[in-house]
Amino acid sequence: MKTLNGKLLLTGILAGITAVFLVMAATVQLSFSALFFAASALPVLIVGLRWGNFTAIVAIVTAAIAGAILVSPLFALSVFMSTLLPAGWLSHLANLARPAQEIGGPDNLLAWYPLSDILMHLCALVTISLIFMGAMMGYNAAFVGALVDGLQQAMAEQGTPFPVQNIGSVKSSLLLTLPIAQGGMWVLLLFAAYYIATRIVSASGQGLRPREDLPSALRMNRNTPFIFLIGIIACFVGGIPALIGATICGTFGAGFLLAGFASIHQRTRGRDWRLPALILAYMAAAMALPALFIMILGLIDTRRTVALTPPRASDNNDGNTA
Repeated sequence: MKTLNGKLLLTGILAGITAVFLVMAATVQLSFSALFFAASALPVLIVGLRWGNFTAIVAIVTAAIAGAILVSPLFALSVFMSTLLPAGWLSHLANLARPAQEIGGPDNLLAWYPLSDILMHLCALVTISLIFMGAMMGYNAAFVGALVDGLQQAMAEQGTPFPVQNIGSVKSSLLLTLPIAQGGMWVLLLFAAYYIATRIVSASGQGLRPREDLPSALRMNRNTPFIFLIGIIACFVGGIPALIGATICGTFGAGFLLAGFASIHQRTRGRDWRLPALILAYMAAAMALPALFIMILGLIDTRRTVALTPPRASDNNDGNTA
């Protein structure tokens, strides 16, 4: 285990303060609030991937305390659940390693925690976070109805007609659409933050986890289709189970979407038409039907790949063992 010293402590404190500043920026600049909010996970991810669990925990505690003091305890709790906890847990999982011989591999290599399992944990954490946040704000049909009524009133005051005549259908569809969209977007943003953090740490040459080939390694765990199926079934039950099921569909659907894009990257390697195909795929994903096909590609291509690397003299995973 790394020695508890002032440098690690100060690094964690600075990372936590940076995370709070990014969250505060999200409340000021509403146009980019989602990006700033997701970016608040970056400092925790970077220090966790670089220096290990202790520094990440210090950063999380510092950010939570600062958020409670500067805004409110409820605000700090929401930030902790939505960004700080997922960031800290992802960095912990990413640093887990064990001798490859324990899983039937060569004697002289280290086996790192599978990226497919890290992505599954991210989807589960975002699901839990959104369920918690929804319960805290009282998300239900009345909440969505009030939201739509407020939007309609605001547009009427500006002299803009509401684009849909049947308000009731809008309210009923948004009840499940909002958790799906929110869950999917949050998984994509947090994974983007994880990817950026790994690139930053890898560029420094001091990362604990080796850099992986995402096109071949980024897949969903083989058990996740069953979770996704449970979410789909729950959507037809109604009531609270439907809201939970919609959240699961959004979060795990985003995980399959990421896996689908990775599969496309791998399948097009070495092809002359690779670049235009990738550009077309990313542009088409802005529409629902092409995104659904890419998600299905990730759904049918599940696997659990383990990165194997030689141990280094500097390998010290802060007590992390799988």
